[in-house]
Amino acid sequence: MRQNHGTWLRPALAGGAAGLVNGFFGGGGGMVLVPLLALWCGLGQRKAFATSVAIILPLCTLSAAIYLFRGGVDLAAALPYLVGGLAGGFIGGRVFKRLNMVWLRRLFALLLLYGGFRALFF
Repeated sequence: MRQNHGTWLRPALAGGAAGLVNGFFGGGGGMVLVPLLALWCGLGQRKAFATSVAIILPLCTLSAAIYLFRGGVDLAAALPYLVGGLAGGFIGGRVFKRLNMVWLRRLFALLLLYGGFRALFF
């Protein structure tokens, strides 16, 4: 990763923001992390998307473990989503390289808008 002015401050703040979002909402840190990786850390869009996935995995694992130990996880209910998520992640990872960045950004923006709409009205 290209460091701005030789400092770890911006990457640490970006990771902290992603961790807070994951901790508060049980996921979604990538929605914060992708723009911060691109804007603050100087990564290209494609590399920012891919890097956020690598960063989010341990953050989600930590958040899930905390929720699990506090009794907030229904593993039986989560299993079908996990199976589908693994399949979707595999397919998405394979298709990712072929997607035009303009369309990938648009899809990401639509996802953010949809999430925001659902959060406000449902």
